[in-house]
Amino acid sequence: MISTNRKHYLFASDFDKTLTFNDTGYVLSEVVGISVEEFERKIKGMALLNLVQQGAELSYLLLHDPQFRSKVRREHLIEVGKRIRLKQNIKQVYEILDHRIDGFHFDFYVLSAAPVEVIQSALEGIVPQDHIFGTEFKYRDNGEIDTLVRATAGYGKVARLEKLTDKIGVPFDRVVYVGDGSSDIHVMLHVNRHEGFTIAVSESKTVTQIAKRTVLSDNALATIVPILEEIAGWARPEIRRLFESYGFQIQGWETVQTDWVELRANERLSQKAAAADVI
Repeated sequence: MISTNRKHYLFASDFDKTLTFNDTGYVLSEVVGISVEEFERKIKGMALLNLVQQGAELSYLLLHDPQFRSKVRREHLIEVGKRIRLKQNIKQVYEILDHRIDGFHFDFYVLSAAPVEVIQSALEGIVPQDHIFGTEFKYRDNGEIDTLVRATAGYGKVARLEKLTDKIGVPFDRVVYVGDGSSDIHVMLHVNRHEGFTIAVSESKTVTQIAKRTVLSDNALATIVPILEEIAGWARPEIRRLFESYGFQIQGWETVQTDWVELRANERLSQKAAAADVI
């Protein structure tokens, strides 16, 4: 039971490249013996055609690509979860959000386009299975993928988040979403529009221009810094003490505003400038 004196929030995170260092599709390709180059070629081809929602490319391959469909079984997805490299201290993030921030409680959920079996296997003992929502398949008796039940990609993340807020009774202005790439655009825009809080964990311009804060670190604990500052109202010394209680000392902490500026030479202006130099 959550104390009525504590503010109740929903914390939702992407999985690939947000809680992990590598992408599910690359690890799966290695597990079933498909070259990374071949996987990249197929993904880029779908991106150029805008064939599926961003983030759902792997699901499409598992359903429709003969090479993937013939090789991938449910047990391979579970094996990928055991092999994929997680960022450090995700369990500690779960603990802090649950009960270490005085006056606040954050329910930790994972929303990802990755197959749910991969995420559950990777986060076993860290995040409860009923707090994990990924792409769901139905399987044949031999473990082969039969049909797609639900894809948590693109706008599918928005739909899932809306169901969660209704279920646990949290208004959208108390939603925190963390993501890293283009597949998080829809949900970040939705959360921002409802005055929630969004955090980017990559330098990708597609999300840094949308997210309210960007955090770059190899340690998942860093993700909670903007939450502690902007939602809980903690000062930096207090945040440092919390990190030290988990055995970490903050070595570098810089907050900067980034201007993305791209300059292209205008041929006509360049020719005029060259002519002026001659004169």
